[in-house]
Amino acid sequence: MIDNITVTTPAARSHRARILGKPMLALTAAVSVVLMAGCATKTDSVTVGAIPDDYRTNHPIVIAEKEQVIDLPVGAGDRGMTKTQRVALGGFLADYDRSAAPVVTILVPAGSYNAHAASQAGADFAQFAKRRGVPASRIALASYQATSAEVSAPVRVTYTAMSAQTNKCGRWPEDIANTYENKHYANFGCSYQNNLAAQLENPADLLGPRKTTEVDAERRNNVIDAYRNAPVFVDSAVREVDY
Repeated sequence: MIDNITVTTPAARSHRARILGKPMLALTAAVSVVLMAGCATKTDSVTVGAIPDDYRTNHPIVIAEKEQVIDLPVGAGDRGMTKTQRVALGGFLADYDRSAAPVVTILVPAGSYNAHAASQAGADFAQFAKRRGVPASRIALASYQATSAEVSAPVRVTYTAMSAQTNKCGRWPEDIANTYENKHYANFGCSYQNNLAAQLENPADLLGPRKTTEVDAERRNNVIDAYRNAPVFVDSAVREVDY
């Protein structure tokens, strides 16, 4: 008696491989999802540098009250304010804010070689400041002790004003050639920020835009009329030249 013999053809083997391959693919996909999920649950903390790398952050421009100072030299033989002192003091008081009206302090040296001449010059400085719009109640005359009686000390004029400023330049905490972190050196951008702050006429411009001014209707009409009545220029026809 002959037992049943199963004959496996190439087509049958291929069909069986496809059937058996499906569970294997499903198992591989499941294992991959589990591994990816495990990677996702593991968090790696990244520590960033504590020192910022932006020069605007390292050297910020701030608006603060700052004392404006000028030292005016006075000769022992001077009698009152000289022309040079008048020009220098006029330029110094040009930025005086009359709306805020801070106190203008005139410090006259005492015990110096030019004490008498400096006292007369200080009184003239006060009169000059009044003519420049400084209220008389906001002018203070005071004295300071000179360091030596054999030298001519200057007269110092001061007042406080709001100004844009930043920190001082010249910080070199480490070697400038140390660039392995690819960051700016500590002094980078400091001079730029200082120059920008010095060029600001009104420090309040950093806080926000100014209010829009009123429209000049007459000027606007003149500009529109000039545009409408402007002559029209027509280019002449280009003619070819026969050589």
